[in-house]
Amino acid sequence: QVQLVESGGGLVQAGGSLRLSCTASGSDFSIASMRWYRQAPGNLRELVATITAGGATTYADSMKGRFTISRDNAKNTLYLQMSSLKPEDTALYYCNADIWVSRRLTSTWGQGTQVTVSS
Repeated sequence: QVQLVESGGGLVQAGGSLRLSCTASGSDFSIASMRWYRQAPGNLRELVATITAGGATTYADSMKGRFTISRDNAKNTLYLQMSSLKPEDTALYYCNADIWVSRRLTSTWGQGTQVTVSS
């Protein structure tokens, strides 16, 4: 079984930066696309950014120019560099990955890491 573990969340002032990480662990797996989602209290979970296995990226409009998604395939790790943070970026941030195990593709989620942006 493959697990995703996020880290890097915390409390930051508006205008500040944070880098989130998400590392996959397990055995005999490979990762296709990876994504960051976020969910604020009372809101639906929303897609922040996606990166394919080949490194192609897409972003939600409100994150373009402020957030950068990247991955290190050798380390099975996904990153989200966030800058110019706003109070409305406060949310629980989740990592999601499409993972191949025994020729089956499974969507796997991390437990989330909290990001709080103070005004």
